[in-house]
Amino acid sequence: MTRTIGLIGGMSWESSAEYYRLLNEETRRRLGGHHCARSLLLTVDFAEIEAMQRAGDWTGAGRALAEAARTLERAGADMVLLCTNTMHRVADVVEAEIGVPFVHIIDATADRIVAAGITTVGLLATRYTMEMDFYRERMRARGVEVIVPGADDRTLVHDIIYRELTLNRIEDVSRRTYRRIISDLADRGAQAVILGCTEITLLVGPGDSPVPVFDSTRIHVEHAVDLALSPASAARPVPGGPAS
Repeated sequence: MTRTIGLIGGMSWESSAEYYRLLNEETRRRLGGHHCARSLLLTVDFAEIEAMQRAGDWTGAGRALAEAARTLERAGADMVLLCTNTMHRVADVVEAEIGVPFVHIIDATADRIVAAGITTVGLLATRYTMEMDFYRERMRARGVEVIVPGADDRTLVHDIIYRELTLNRIEDVSRRTYRRIISDLADRGAQAVILGCTEITLLVGPGDSPVPVFDSTRIHVEHAVDLALSPASAARPVPGGPAS
């Protein structure tokens, strides 16, 4: 029997729906037939989380997401995924409140990048993820340096996420903007680009980049399926591994 994957979703629901689709597609691809992923999805109200982000209330946001994680564990989840890059800012708070593995999106993405022999990546994400230290430092601990767009382009990337993608608006002009920014990152030395916001995959993909693209959403999902289908001991956190 496969393990049950617990998903903290709603940030936004558009990307959470993508998580659910990818989880089931990947499980069926591996197992065939009518198989689908055993999963539990708890959707938080993004309006509340987004207000905490703007107010800088990361403590309150951490408490809210930790409670969501505890609820999933009580409901039978064998692992927990936080279906957003930005809110991994409070991943340590969430992980500390549960007794099942917390599947960290940055670690999963970094492992894939390292395996590809890449040491410098460009990052497209929310302003919080691009400008705060939590993402870059965790990548650097794995030997990966992160470069981000300039200030004006960071604003463009962020605004497209919050004003369009999280509202299910997909605009061609925004796709062209992202393509230009990706090309600029490649020109500055990025050997690859991380789609470091779970909504970005709705707008651009590998065909929009002159360098390899690492889609954090898909990587997160694939790692979760690895754990769900692995022997029981392999699904536990590695002692002495990096703290979240």
